[in-house]
Amino acid sequence: MPLRVVLGSSLLFVLFLITQYAATTPHIGKRANLPFHATEAVFRCRQLKLQAGPPADFHQRDVSDRFEAGTRPVLVQHAKIWTGRKNGTEVLNADILLDKGLIKSIGHLGDSSIEAYGNELVVVDAKGAWVTPGIVDIHSHLGDAASPALDGAEDDNSLKGTIQPWLRSLDGLNTHDDSYPLSISGGVTTSLVLPGSADAIGGQAFVIKLRETSEKSSSSLLLEPPYHINTSFPNPNLPPRWRHMKHACGAHPINVMEDTRMDTIWAFRQAYNTARQIKERQDEYCARALSDDWENLGDFPEVLQWEALVDVLRGRVKVNTHCYEAVDLDGLVRLSNEFKFPIAAFHHASEAYLVPDLLKRAYGKSPAIALFATQGRYKREAYRASEFAPRILAEHGLTVVMKSDHPVLNSRYLLYEAQQAHFYGFPENLAISSVTSNSAEAMGMGHRIGYVEKGYDADLVIWDSHPLALGATPTQVFIDGIPQLNSPFVVNKPDTFQKSPKVPNFDKEAQKAVIYEGLPPLVLEKRPLDTTIVFTNVKTVHHAREGSIEELQVNDGVRSKTAVIRNGLIICYGTNEYCLHSTSLKDSNATYIDLEGGSISPGLVSFGSPLGMQHIDQEPSTNDGYVLDPLLRHIPDILGGDTSIIRAVDGLEYATRDALLAYRSGVTIGVTAPSHKRFFGGLATSFSLGAAHKLEEGAVVQEVTSVHVSVRHFSKPSVSTQIAALRRLLLGPHKGDAGTWFKKVKNGQIPLVVEAHSADIIATLIILKKEVEAETRGEMKLTISGGAEAHLLAKELGDANVGVLLNPARPFPYVWEDRRILPGPPISKHSAITELIAKNVLVGIGCEEIWSARNLPFDIAWAAIESGGGLSKEQALAIGSTNVLKLLGVDVEDAAIDLVATRGGDLLSFESKVAAILSPRQQVVHLFEV
Repeated sequence: MPLRVVLGSSLLFVLFLITQYAATTPHIGKRANLPFHATEAVFRCRQLKLQAGPPADFHQRDVSDRFEAGTRPVLVQHAKIWTGRKNGTEVLNADILLDKGLIKSIGHLGDSSIEAYGNELVVVDAKGAWVTPGIVDIHSHLGDAASPALDGAEDDNSLKGTIQPWLRSLDGLNTHDDSYPLSISGGVTTSLVLPGSADAIGGQAFVIKLRETSEKSSSSLLLEPPYHINTSFPNPNLPPRWRHMKHACGAHPINVMEDTRMDTIWAFRQAYNTARQIKERQDEYCARALSDDWENLGDFPEVLQWEALVDVLRGRVKVNTHCYEAVDLDGLVRLSNEFKFPIAAFHHASEAYLVPDLLKRAYGKSPAIALFATQGRYKREAYRASEFAPRILAEHGLTVVMKSDHPVLNSRYLLYEAQQAHFYGFPENLAISSVTSNSAEAMGMGHRIGYVEKGYDADLVIWDSHPLALGATPTQVFIDGIPQLNSPFVVNKPDTFQKSPKVPNFDKEAQKAVIYEGLPPLVLEKRPLDTTIVFTNVKTVHHAREGSIEELQVNDGVRSKTAVIRNGLIICYGTNEYCLHSTSLKDSNATYIDLEGGSISPGLVSFGSPLGMQHIDQEPSTNDGYVLDPLLRHIPDILGGDTSIIRAVDGLEYATRDALLAYRSGVTIGVTAPSHKRFFGGLATSFSLGAAHKLEEGAVVQEVTSVHVSVRHFSKPSVSTQIAALRRLLLGPHKGDAGTWFKKVKNGQIPLVVEAHSADIIATLIILKKEVEAETRGEMKLTISGGAEAHLLAKELGDANVGVLLNPARPFPYVWEDRRILPGPPISKHSAITELIAKNVLVGIGCEEIWSARNLPFDIAWAAIESGGGLSKEQALAIGSTNVLKLLGVDVEDAAIDLVATRGGDLLSFESKVAAILSPRQQVVHLFEV
């Protein structure tokens, strides 16, 4: 519609309203001495008394305000529907009719109703699949922190002031973010796009739908855009729409704005006092205007910069507050009571589970708590974060929602946050609600999204498995009734994936999390390795053999077996009677452990994060620090000058909480290189995650494993310069310590591990490898880590015998050189892992941050699930264990590889829990609490 028509229509509407008010308001139009602005002033004053929310007749609508003309009606048949009602416990077996952007009916349509739509109706047979509302992300920076990250494309933080309620995330909303289709492919349909956390008040947030609109503008993405974003004259008979605002406290404003907590809270109080004074002047003005007292009244008092904060005090803004620690939560609770405004949700809130009663004292309704599932300890504020927080808060009657903080976590996998929370004891109904109905309610949109209900927006996800089953993937996503996946690739999964996953019992661990205020002891009970351990009710045993993983086979027809372990070796595996007889088990000191259908398998290997080099990522005093880079500056002579090379083994830090948590999850070895930001890395080392210090037996697995460098586009100087440096280091002349180790690389004695993501860089590295091999007439060992675009060269990598350590395991286009990812189902048939393995590339997977090392079993299991049977259990275990050891040059004999015993399922099962770890290297058996 042309702009002049829009303005003309708005003007006519304004004149209509004034005429209506003049006719219906007794004192308007009857006195000649009324000021010209009286009608508008009365309208403004009456509108101030209305509370935000949908109009009373909202659910009588026949067409969605977001309906796209030409959208065909859709009938989803034979669906198992999680509706969101009855506290997330209602499940219906029914059909769903979508039309005009709305859910028109839920039930079983008769033939006559179907025929009435004629050929326009699109029929989708769900075949009994689970259907949920679209996933709702309450904390995202999608569009404002666009991917791939480029200069001028990040608009989520302003550094021009501590208090800036006048800023709007809408004004930075990039419609070309590569994340939109990726997040939709994970079932995300709606996101609350927040400003960043650099400021105490970062500005106003906006709710968007993720689908591309025909208008292709930022504003057209908005869901119920507040009337304040344009010059339209809102109908005074309608309540205002919800607005949203971002607050932040604690370390973010402190570090960015150089404030203290005292400064931040004072800035809040000063801002709210300013808003309160404006509100009071408005209320006084309106009291006179509505009493027909116009003498010297003047114009309605308003300050544009503060009008949004005044609306907070009127209870018409959903305030979302970034706060971690109890001290910060306490400060904001006091602020809310001092100025009498409700808080919609505390975000991150790593210590919220320790102070649930404090949260209930916030003004008005208790705030929701928006959490990560397992991401924690990355800064001091998050050090006491607990995986048990969702369940603990829920037990105290508080609403928990899971969030992505996209792109901090890729919102495509927001449902994974709910799955992890469920694994650690968050009830099933609340886990699904935490990313659907409860998120919608917390952002004030529970009247139209977050539920499968007649009259609600036609936002649905059809899943290939139960939503809480690991790796659950959409087969179709509808936003406003429009299907979003074009010819989606669907993975065939066993029937067991259609059922709610059984999860372990973590009651004792959850209790300890509270007792020890987030820092429960993690040191495990030790037994000498020569202790005889008898595992009963064992389902499978896998072990390492000649660098591969094999299942130990016993042809006795018995499903539940016994395994006897002595000196770290399996001395018997078979029926209980056979093992007791053959091993002459009469030792009363033998320890018996019932695995309840569990398994025994090799321990996993973590690589990619600086695990073992830091306790808290963002606290320099807890870290080893970064190596100096000779491409950027001269290295001091005391180190040997520019030919020096740093060894990670010298900076190892043991008993970090992330290492011990990973160990408790079956990850027993860590491989890490010196922490480096640019080209030059150094010599990696491998170490035991269960060791208390470096001098313990087996604490260092191998002092030096591989040589590490990084070749990336954002590492200056240029890529061509980095390659030139690498060529010289490899081909010589070899000088100093660096020359010694690169000569070993050249001669094939030790692997070179290069972090590279761009296919162009990887291709150059393959050529360089051939150049070296042409000179030596031998084989150089080259491993690519990262490898976002490695799949584009799968055949060439296989032919050149170059291995790949994919990190992250599920790719994301963070920067330009990552953009050509292979996303996997439902967007692509193959994942990067399956594509590379199909071309005979040795593949391992890594993790990006130390807190995620504990999730390696989930990452491996996900890769196997996503392969649709293309990866065997043995191959899956290998990509997280023996393959990683080979790719990184860790030489461990089969008999020295740790064994992990899990209860309730195998190591890659969502049902399992680690029961014991047997470490031949450390000469101990670690037993876990039953």
